[in-house]
Amino acid sequence: MDAAPARGRADTSLDEVELVDDADVMIGTMGKLLAHELGLRHRAVSVLIHDRQNRLLIHRRAANKYHSGGLWTNTCCSHPRPGEPVLRAATRRLKEEMGIDVALSPLFVMQYRARVSRRLIESEVVHAFSGCFEGTPEPESSEVSDWRWISLPDLCADIDRRPERYTIWFRYFRSRHWPAICQVAAASAVRAPDPQECPV
Repeated sequence: MDAAPARGRADTSLDEVELVDDADVMIGTMGKLLAHELGLRHRAVSVLIHDRQNRLLIHRRAANKYHSGGLWTNTCCSHPRPGEPVLRAATRRLKEEMGIDVALSPLFVMQYRARVSRRLIESEVVHAFSGCFEGTPEPESSEVSDWRWISLPDLCADIDRRPERYTIWFRYFRSRHWPAICQVAAASAVRAPDPQECPV
């Protein structure tokens, strides 16, 4: 489904991110774009929203995003402001990007490093959160070009079959943390999925 018209949110390319060491201890701040140009490790947040039908809400990044534009990914991906607790950042950005305001729970923490364009490198400590939502999102069109609910088995199969359609970090979620994602979705589902529906 298409995203709603832009709500006039300011460009975030100059926002500062928290630089961290390999133990996720903050060691400084830097402009978001420069941190990606230099490939410096920084803190990030990601949200995975599911419903009671064991489906995950995914979105397609707007084509003009500073990297990974046009690719499908999890419900919300962003960065905390300097000094902002990660849960507060995840809750805030979920509301700003997708128009969703629900309680979130910690899901996992993951580090990764990957080149996402000719000049940008993602080097992140990602704090992932999950939440349950029944309704229709109201995404910000400057962030989101499309969205859909998809069953976990169908999503798993599509990531494995066509990985180039998805962001690199979402593919890492699939390869490293899929059992945890399936487990938390199943806990809220009306019908518990067959174990074969969530292959590792």
